[in-house]
Amino acid sequence: MADDATEHGAPTRREYVKYGGAVVGGGLLAGCVGQSDGGDTPEATSNETEAETETTTEDTSYEACIEPVGCQTFEEVPETYLVYNGGWADMAFALGQRDGFITAGNMIPAFLFEPFDLDVPAEDELPPLRSEGKGWDKELFFEYDPDVILMSSEYMHGVGWYDNWDESDTEEIADEVAPFFGNNMRRRREFHDHELYSLYEGLERLAVLFQEEERYEAMAAVHDELQSEIQSRLPPEDERPEVALVNGGSEPAKGTFYPMNTQDEGYEMKPYRDLDVESAFSEDIVEGGEADYETLLEVDPAIIMVHWGIGNTGDTDSFSAEAFREQYVAPMEDDSVGSQLTAVQEGNVYPGQYGEQGPLVNLLQTEMVAQQLYPEEFGAFAPEEFPDVPEDRRLFDRQRVRDIITGDI
Repeated sequence: MADDATEHGAPTRREYVKYGGAVVGGGLLAGCVGQSDGGDTPEATSNETEAETETTTEDTSYEACIEPVGCQTFEEVPETYLVYNGGWADMAFALGQRDGFITAGNMIPAFLFEPFDLDVPAEDELPPLRSEGKGWDKELFFEYDPDVILMSSEYMHGVGWYDNWDESDTEEIADEVAPFFGNNMRRRREFHDHELYSLYEGLERLAVLFQEEERYEAMAAVHDELQSEIQSRLPPEDERPEVALVNGGSEPAKGTFYPMNTQDEGYEMKPYRDLDVESAFSEDIVEGGEADYETLLEVDPAIIMVHWGIGNTGDTDSFSAEAFREQYVAPMEDDSVGSQLTAVQEGNVYPGQYGEQGPLVNLLQTEMVAQQLYPEEFGAFAPEEFPDVPEDRRLFDRQRVRDIITGDI
């Protein structure tokens, strides 16, 4: 890294963020400061020397901690970042960091940010993190040159998706591009041997990184208010329906469904856990990995939700109720066994929440799930209008959230 700085004549901002005062104090700028074009070095006055000493010795460093990387020292607040899972982009946006976003490999649909007045590119408009047939592309990380990478340091080599990448490649990126700062909080994976944070535990740590603790506290207050409002209005436990949650990769036209557990850990299932939604599927069915219409009929749930369904809408830039019905509902109605399902007969097949979510999209989707499950209490979910929700059915203050994002706290 020192060689790179010397070659370019001065350290990049990323090098300063990462190495801080050591870059200046280590002499990388020696011979550059105070020299005239002719190469003569004028004598500095006493006042100038004192001012320069104060400037170079001022300690702006701070520590930010998260598993699995532990605690790291930052000399300046990172200005630019990239993520893989879009939940981390959502967290950064909530902390007022939209301008520093470079790209994501698995981004939340842009329309889910519209209620918060955030202009976010669609996923197919974002610069790539991977190359076709190549997997993770190391050159892209060097090209984007972020100040920080908001993802778990173990994610890239831990998931084992690409043969071209191992732990040494991750270490190279951390050493030569930018530090990793993240935790794979969506769900627990096989490589996890460390803590999996809740959404707001991760957000709090990110707030320290960006030095935005006040914004964090304000967002947490909105979240707590929504939770309190919903909990105070939920029906008694014995009146709450169980939900058959199936993955968005399910293919009703082929009679193939992938059951999921609404109570799994990770921010992926947060709205279901927060609403105390019990799974209609036994653990055996979930562990089996696949179910057919006959299995669904044996369970015969009152409600079926298609996980990720709010984003699985074809090639549209917003949720399409028509596309959802065509892909998921109509095939169930047309099947001789599927048409016998109570959820199908009563019109209770819903697009489930998008699995990627940070605090912003989580607020929106928690409200959405509450209205799907308890329309008489919270107001009916209107798929044709989503994400626009009439004011009289809103469960949290959109303008308050917008103010937090823009810094009007």
